[in-house]
Amino acid sequence: MEIRRDLMLLWIATILLFQNASNVEGRHQVIKKHKKKSSSKGSPAYAPSPEEPISQSPNYPPPVPSDPSDPPAPEDPNDPTNSTKNCIFDVTSYGAVGDGETDDTAAFTAAWKEACQVESGVVLAPEDRVFTITSTIFSGPCKPGLVFQVDGVLMPPNGPDCWPKSDSNKQWLVFYRLDDMTFTGTGTIEGNGKDWWELPCKPHRGPNGSTLPGPCNSPALIRFFMSSNLVVSGLRIQNSPQFHMKFDGCEGVLIDKLSISSPKLSPNTDGIHIENTKAVGIYNSVIGNGDDCISIGPGCSNVDIEAVTCGPSHGISIGSLGVHNSRACVSNITVRNAIIKDSDNGLRIKTWQGGTGSVSGISFENIQMENVRNSIIIDQYYCLTKACRNETSAVYLADVTYRNIKGTYDVRSPPIHFACSDSVACTNITMSEVELLPYEGVLVDDPFCWNAYGNQETLTIPPIDCLQEGMPQKLAESSLYDC
Repeated sequence: MEIRRDLMLLWIATILLFQNASNVEGRHQVIKKHKKKSSSKGSPAYAPSPEEPISQSPNYPPPVPSDPSDPPAPEDPNDPTNSTKNCIFDVTSYGAVGDGETDDTAAFTAAWKEACQVESGVVLAPEDRVFTITSTIFSGPCKPGLVFQVDGVLMPPNGPDCWPKSDSNKQWLVFYRLDDMTFTGTGTIEGNGKDWWELPCKPHRGPNGSTLPGPCNSPALIRFFMSSNLVVSGLRIQNSPQFHMKFDGCEGVLIDKLSISSPKLSPNTDGIHIENTKAVGIYNSVIGNGDDCISIGPGCSNVDIEAVTCGPSHGISIGSLGVHNSRACVSNITVRNAIIKDSDNGLRIKTWQGGTGSVSGISFENIQMENVRNSIIIDQYYCLTKACRNETSAVYLADVTYRNIKGTYDVRSPPIHFACSDSVACTNITMSEVELLPYEGVLVDDPFCWNAYGNQETLTIPPIDCLQEGMPQKLAESSLYDC
């Protein structure tokens, strides 16, 4: 009996031991943590839009930056892996005074030089200071993630009389050969443009109501040149002597939540100008100035503009293109969900006679007009004087869509004006849900068309009976217009 009892106890103990081992293994499986896959080190500063692929190639050109409607989660300042807090280069630590009079250029260049050499370096112009610097080129290449942050006021010398003779008077802040760089802040870029606008070489009134135009080497306020993967956000930019912001030879540009302003009569003060630049997103910005809110020059493609309020201004323009018989190529431009008000032009495409190349794949959609002269205009006879001679070639315009364009127009000009080249017709113009009524009075002006072909998906107001259906019998030689 004792042997049988011992065997029974041994058998029970063995079973209990086996069950406990199984339970331990089960608890271990419940609390086991799976490692997260680490993201690629080469991920961009902003995510590309999955709906808008730009190319099948993974690297060239960059995708159009997405509208940043969902801001990234804020960084945890207590996270030991967050090294950004250790990479702030405050210009006041390099001798900047910020009293609005002292020349702080040397402090900014010194801070830039050190920030350029570390990842995610931040050049900081702190709030409650007014910094003055002269014409400066902030050049790369730099380590990725560089930030130029203006929380105070940053401005150039006050007018041409104070501009150093040794400095270029064509540009003020230049960012050159940079990749993965951000220009941001809660502050103001003040251009001090008033005295520049009043120079006698600027277009101004002459005797007997005439206008005396003339070129003038006034500085563009901010220029990005030969750079990629750029973000410009949050800033107030105002009163530029000439263009407020220019992008030339860049790829991958995100512009978001900017305020750009100068008086309605300030000459040549375009808000944002791009040329030879690809993959651009311009979002959630308010622009009012004395020239184009946004101007798109030759060599631009894959440009997305959304939620922009424009005016007073000269509207949103593609061009001018083809000056001095040059070739101009512009494609895949989208403007949507925008407001244009109190402007001399609305949606404009302007080309010089004698040019070559093409403009194609243009979409204007969901645009509200408020008292806009030349609300919809194609002008292939653009000329700054009355002495331009007739030419036999022109930039070819095709595949231009106007969809859901509504509001009021200034009665001094017809609301729709399609003046296409005598020799090169505009083709595939699509009109849908276009309703434009006079801002004052009740008389609706007839649209104007010349050598323009397309179709109306819906009836327009005013009716555009002058738009010819189908295609012209003869198209110009394609070799002149291939891009």
